[in-house]
Amino acid sequence: MLIRTDPFAQFDRLTQQFFSGQGGTPRTMPMDAYRAGDEYVVQFDLPGVARDSIDVSVERNVLTVRAERTGGPVDDAQVQVSERTRGKFSRQLFLGDTLDTSRIAADYDDGVLTLRIPVAEKAQPRKIAVGGATKELDS
Repeated sequence: MLIRTDPFAQFDRLTQQFFSGQGGTPRTMPMDAYRAGDEYVVQFDLPGVARDSIDVSVERNVLTVRAERTGGPVDDAQVQVSERTRGKFSRQLFLGDTLDTSRIAADYDDGVLTLRIPVAEKAQPRKIAVGGATKELDS
């Protein structure tokens, strides 16, 4: 089970809208998460981010994704519009004990970071055989 919590996300979004005068660009990376069979799939949108600037780590069931988007207009350019957020991005997910954090796989393709987090073997459903003595009926 994935547990998502970001108590300051709304506050950050509102603050950014207020001070920037824009519709607000997210400072966190947008994410989708779903379960597919015996694994959870988490996808982060990271357009324009170099693969080598992405860092994924897990410590005590906390998954952290960090990335950095650099670049921008050259020094002597006259910027007309600047809506693409640059800088460092970070996102944390709290993973349940039922996930196998030692087998997380990460792939980055077309600006989307995809993480596959398998459900732990001990947490997968299993059948339990019912035993007992059989009695013969007296006729």
